[in-house]
Amino acid sequence: MGPEVLISWVKLLSVFFIVSVFGLNMVVLLWWRPRRIEDHFSKQGIRGPPYRFFIGNVKELVSMMLTASSQPMPNFSHNILPRVLSFYHHWKKIYGGTFIVWFGATGRLTVSDPDLIREIFTSKSEYYEKNEAHPLIKQLEGDGLLSLKGEKWAHHRKIIAPTFHMENLKSMIPVMASTVVEMLEEWRPKMSDTGEIEIDVSNWFQTLTEDVITRTAFGSSYEEGKAIFKLQAKQMLLASDAFQKVFIPGYRFLPTQRNINSWRLNKVIRKSLMKLIDQRRGTKILNDDSKKIEKISCYSSNSSSSCGPKDLLGLMIQASDTPSFKSAITPQDIVEECKSFFFAGKQTTSNLLTWTTVLLAMHPQWQVRARDEVLKVCGARDIPTKDDVVKLKTLSMIINESLRLYPPTVATIRRAKTDVDLGGYKIPRGTELLIPILAVHHDLATWGNDANEFNPARFSDGVARAAKHPLAFIPFGLGVRTCIGQNLAVLHAKLALAIILQRFRFKLSPSYQHAPTVLILLHPQHGAPIIFQRLEEEEGNVVDPARLKE
Repeated sequence: MGPEVLISWVKLLSVFFIVSVFGLNMVVLLWWRPRRIEDHFSKQGIRGPPYRFFIGNVKELVSMMLTASSQPMPNFSHNILPRVLSFYHHWKKIYGGTFIVWFGATGRLTVSDPDLIREIFTSKSEYYEKNEAHPLIKQLEGDGLLSLKGEKWAHHRKIIAPTFHMENLKSMIPVMASTVVEMLEEWRPKMSDTGEIEIDVSNWFQTLTEDVITRTAFGSSYEEGKAIFKLQAKQMLLASDAFQKVFIPGYRFLPTQRNINSWRLNKVIRKSLMKLIDQRRGTKILNDDSKKIEKISCYSSNSSSSCGPKDLLGLMIQASDTPSFKSAITPQDIVEECKSFFFAGKQTTSNLLTWTTVLLAMHPQWQVRARDEVLKVCGARDIPTKDDVVKLKTLSMIINESLRLYPPTVATIRRAKTDVDLGGYKIPRGTELLIPILAVHHDLATWGNDANEFNPARFSDGVARAAKHPLAFIPFGLGVRTCIGQNLAVLHAKLALAIILQRFRFKLSPSYQHAPTVLILLHPQHGAPIIFQRLEEEEGNVVDPARLKE
């Protein structure tokens, strides 16, 4: 046998070995491992729809989702679980509240028992971690607090937390109020002679929320920040459009026109944020040739306290210049946190405002009660102050009920970092647990027979006593990873609704179609057109500028 023939045989055997190893790995990953997991949970009495090679239960999942979302909901029902989480609603009736469902070769154990949820998020939270987001969602939310884990997440949260302390947020109330008043002033020229106007609030509230989020993130650098966030809003539209298309593995890496535009926007956003960071630090280029840089920042580590506002950007910059955090916070980290905050803050708050307005339009008796309270506490002409806002108990109950029926995030996922015992179940390391927040919020056994009805009175004695279990209400998550911006979202929604109630009564447009749908977060599939009727007293509602400066 000649050397050439021998070399050919070696090459052939090498290829055969590589293909065999790859094939064996695929068999293990796509057949043996799922079967082993099914058997492990079956022995513990946990079943689910049978795993199908490679695709898992995706075919049934997609079919149920398409069927459920094909038509709007009749009679404006709040029983949205069969539509929004159709797979969970269907299989829970067959397998119970704890079952395993397959997303391809990845099995997810559904957990809806509040006692088990408490273990996952509080008493045994150290054994679980947040799983990786879908690549397109990751592109939107950035690599900030939403996706970070471990020590770096803890560092970032500690730094950012003061931005969302209630006292810091209350100081922003005049600015928040002014943005709401400006929005309502934009409506005025579009009103009919009878003082009536039809508005798709889902669009208007996104614009309103963008303004408040920008001020919270950038403070004194508002104008520069607004320009940057406008670019990110365009990027979000591109990614959202791609998210609705059939997912092709590796599609986001292909040089399509959409991807090229998204890459270009991402580059401009990063460059603009880095420039803004330098500006806020007070960086000056003294000599273009030598590139010598002098810092005149008030965020110097020699300073005992920051002279800047408690906005997200200022706090991150201050931390990056502080010795104890300097190695943990880089300019790139600051960029990612700003991106994350814009994505999460805008979507969560605008959705909360939209669904609460829709609910008040559907249930005029509660709209009247909320308005009576606002007029009693704040008057018909005055902008609510920080002291007024805390007195609006009825409005707080309404917002909580809105968050219960229409939570922004309908489900969340955690991954077991090690083998762990969960309520007597043996959970292997790497198992993903799906917590269907929407199902927990609509559970008849926990909330009573009126669980699918709008009844804010259930929160009259506070959140902990609203249901049979104190942890049955989790719209912003639970435990150490509770949404850091929940105070901002609720305060902004409360203030905006109070100002609107002072000036308008409103009802659903005849064109409104009730079709809650998940596209990253829960939103109205066909928009939310609402007819606003100016109150007679509104003619004299001249805002006292001094109130806006309090």
